[in-house]
Amino acid sequence: MSETVSGVTAPWGDRIREYLAGMGPSWIAGAIAAGPASMASLITAGARFDYALLWVVVLSAVAGTLAQYLAMRLGLLSERGIVEVVERHLGEWWAWILVADVVIAAGVAQLVIMKTVATVSATITGVDARICGAVWALVLVGGLAGKGYRFVEFVAKALVTAVVVAFVASLFVVPISPTRALSGLVPTLPTGSGVVAAGILGGAVHITLITMHSYTMRARRWTSSEYGLATVDVVASMLVAFGVYSVATFLVTASVLTDPSLSTVGAAQALGPLAGSAAQWLFLLGLGGAAVSTLGGNTLVPPFLVADKLGWDTTVEDPRYRGLLVAVALLSAPGAFIGGEVLGQLVLVLALGTVGTPFAIAVVLYLLNSDAVPEGTSTLANLGGVALFVVSGGLAVNFVVEQVGGGVDLLTGLVVAFAAALGLATVGLLAKLLGETYVGA
Repeated sequence: MSETVSGVTAPWGDRIREYLAGMGPSWIAGAIAAGPASMASLITAGARFDYALLWVVVLSAVAGTLAQYLAMRLGLLSERGIVEVVERHLGEWWAWILVADVVIAAGVAQLVIMKTVATVSATITGVDARICGAVWALVLVGGLAGKGYRFVEFVAKALVTAVVVAFVASLFVVPISPTRALSGLVPTLPTGSGVVAAGILGGAVHITLITMHSYTMRARRWTSSEYGLATVDVVASMLVAFGVYSVATFLVTASVLTDPSLSTVGAAQALGPLAGSAAQWLFLLGLGGAAVSTLGGNTLVPPFLVADKLGWDTTVEDPRYRGLLVAVALLSAPGAFIGGEVLGQLVLVLALGTVGTPFAIAVVLYLLNSDAVPEGTSTLANLGGVALFVVSGGLAVNFVVEQVGGGVDLLTGLVVAFAAALGLATVGLLAKLLGETYVGA
């Protein structure tokens, strides 16, 4: 069997090898998605609710794939960064709102992710976590500012692949109950599982993943002629790699762990006496790889959007962009000095990202149905996008209610204020869309 490629008939085997060699941009998003915040939600879900939320885990991979496909379509067809597209077709203030949304969500996440990386590194090596944090910050500077995007892409593909292998291998040393696991594919929400389910879905459909995609594709100089490759890239990284990672992590914790208060590192350590040292080390190494790949990918996000808004180039050839990378990398180091239990902090990070996601989805849908792209978006894709918007909006409201219900302190107040500002921006964008649709008709 063969397929025509650029006017030449190529065997399917050659086409597959071409795709495997060419993939990359969406793997950065997959690396961020397969991070410690998602893992914290998966551990809590498996340890607290057994196999009951397996269907949510599968759904999260599907939803994450759809979100990345829509972001990919916008970036590929417009052939510009998302901030520039927003400024051209919505206006400068909308562009600034999007930049602020992403910088706040990604900046807070960067500190907590660094804490996780430093903690895992300290557990594996025995070196003080604060020293590990400083070392990793310098590694980020050398890798990102020195070698640029392609280095991050290579590391992301290697680490995500290794993480998937580690967690799949864990399945062979942990006793899984196939019958009970299959029962978890039947949609049901046990009492008290709403916030946990929201966390699982929120880790896959996240503002940083949606907004960074146009820049990673620009770094590869992809155009609309790479539409097929870009689509395969999204499916392979989010649906396959991220999906397998999520399902494997969930099944391991659901099969063995029973303490929902365990941290990510604590879960790995608890597997030792319960399932043997092999399971413990596979889980710990998988966690370490996921945390490191997330840290590297997340470091790129604020510089991408800020540089685009200021009209700078988004490659290390531009010293201003390189300076932004160095600043974000070095500002990550204090994360290793943050006290307290990392699990609760990861929930806060996920909350900040989740309340910012509906606005990002609304922006993407608006632009995909405007003259920002040369061809229209299918009804099916639009319906999927609307479903994502509704789900992410529900998750955002759920997180805010949960935060307020636990008592309002400084951090909770900041989350609520952030959510309120973006909620107003989202309503304003929807009003703009409706006005243009019906008033202009």
